[in-house]
Amino acid sequence: MSQLPLALVRARALTPTVFRYLRLSMSNWQQKSDFQHLLSLERGCIKKPFGDRLRVVLAFPNTYHVGMSNLGFQTVYKLFNADPDVVCERTFLPPRQALQTAIQSRTPLLTLESQSYVGDFDMLAISLSFEWDYPNVLTLLRLSGIPLYAEDRGERHPLVVLGGAVTFLNPEPLAPFIDVVAAGEGEVLVPHLVAAASMASRRDGLRTLASQRGFYVPTFYDVSYGEDNSVAGWVPHVNTGAPPTVHKAAVKTTEALDPPHTQIFTPQTEFGSRFLIEVVRGCAKLCRFCWAGYNYLPVRAFSTERILSLAEEARTYAKRVGLVSIALCDHPEIETILARLLGMGYTISPASLRLDDLTPEIIRLLHESGERSVTIAPETGSDRLRQVINKNITNEQILDRADLIFSSGIENLKLYYMIGLPTETDDDLEAIRDLTLKIRDVMLKHARKRGRVGRITASVNPFVPKPGTAYQWLPMTPSATIARRAKRLRTLMKSISNVYVNIKSDRQAYYQALLSLGDRRIAPVIEIAASNGGDWRAALAETKVDAADWVLRDRSQDVTLPWDIIDGGQKESFFRSEMEKSLHGESTLPRNVSSETIQLTPVLK
Repeated sequence: MSQLPLALVRARALTPTVFRYLRLSMSNWQQKSDFQHLLSLERGCIKKPFGDRLRVVLAFPNTYHVGMSNLGFQTVYKLFNADPDVVCERTFLPPRQALQTAIQSRTPLLTLESQSYVGDFDMLAISLSFEWDYPNVLTLLRLSGIPLYAEDRGERHPLVVLGGAVTFLNPEPLAPFIDVVAAGEGEVLVPHLVAAASMASRRDGLRTLASQRGFYVPTFYDVSYGEDNSVAGWVPHVNTGAPPTVHKAAVKTTEALDPPHTQIFTPQTEFGSRFLIEVVRGCAKLCRFCWAGYNYLPVRAFSTERILSLAEEARTYAKRVGLVSIALCDHPEIETILARLLGMGYTISPASLRLDDLTPEIIRLLHESGERSVTIAPETGSDRLRQVINKNITNEQILDRADLIFSSGIENLKLYYMIGLPTETDDDLEAIRDLTLKIRDVMLKHARKRGRVGRITASVNPFVPKPGTAYQWLPMTPSATIARRAKRLRTLMKSISNVYVNIKSDRQAYYQALLSLGDRRIAPVIEIAASNGGDWRAALAETKVDAADWVLRDRSQDVTLPWDIIDGGQKESFFRSEMEKSLHGESTLPRNVSSETIQLTPVLK
């Protein structure tokens, strides 16, 4: 390795063409070496010979470390490879420094398993979870040698498919770059993707997908806009099979499904050797800001015995188990699951716990397993504001649960708060301070008994209205207001000992809102941001796009929203009602949550 850079230096005396060839060879060699090293650390990787199989690249538009920490990504990898006629390999973007080198040298992106060129595969399936990875999608396409815009691709190019939670909320900002958006759950969508990609003609495959539930082909539609800059509607092209609205695809029941779980163990992830497994899909609490809660309705619990069986098999590789769910305690047998995992010798880490569902038994089992930290989300310090967002728990209940947590022996607590919520006032900021102080006092009371003090971490995020929620019509609170409130909150919280406060950037939240709430007209902004290192301010200036048209727009009078091409199952009348109730401080408390949420989301398969 030490001789290669020297050889490269000496090569500068050669012609530019030869020099570029040598530099490209070195970059390819380095990429292959890095991927082979990562493979050597994995347990569970699937390798198949190509033969006559359909060749699929599953891509995560970020680094290996981030992508392999994503349970959905690992699940889709398993779903594709479950088909004997498919070989699915993975690819990721290199780390920052190596990525810049690859971009400058135009080094083609390779797959992990066989180190083959991504551009030579039949399908490029991109799993996207975060808005911040939108520019990375374009970088991925560039490094794969695939034209950025879908309209420029032909038969020789892979079918570019985009899936993941973010995309079926609002796929429009990336729509010009994507052949097919897979809107819904992978268990339903993957078999149809395989069948369509196996067709002789690209267009025939796209037409087939467009006619089926859960698939949106952006090039099959013309989009019109109103004089007030709103989206007027989508008009499907004739003879394409494209419907006026694409309905999300999901499974009715999880009874026959394996719960998504870690397929590949590697130390090169955020969770190390932790075994991740989904316990419950969906959440019945109907918090008005939570896109994930609405998006995954109805609530579906995975089989207790299958969860435990998979956990037993994973003991060879894992000592910790991470239970993944929006609302873990919605599983009717959660205490049984925790007790039996404890019996297997696991340390149990839940992703987050809903305060109103915590029981002494759940906390006891978590502590006995070795867990020393718990995450909860009060969202705000005010009972009034919590009622506005339909998070139906009081400060008194929060303090009661905090006492339960700390009395069990758990020492550390992470709190999630938001600022910039609808109807928020400065009094609500002081309420965050006051509630945190009281929680800290509960921690110190129990710490004195143990002779050891833990820590409280308060993470504060500016509120971003999300598609598919009761707040999808509302503008974001202006950045200047959020910045002022963040400064005020820092002042209120800075002198609290044993409490660590992290307040996210108002500007970052503003750009995130643009990506969440935008439409196809912001695609050029994403393209520029992908080429300038993520400088959103410069990208907006160069494209002359006014972000305020989307971020600060009051959509309450708009007939059509930028994301209405995807029907997630919830009725507009329900969301409208929830928005109005929110602004009047009225909560929604379903008498029969299970039956009511099923009514909200029609059977999707």
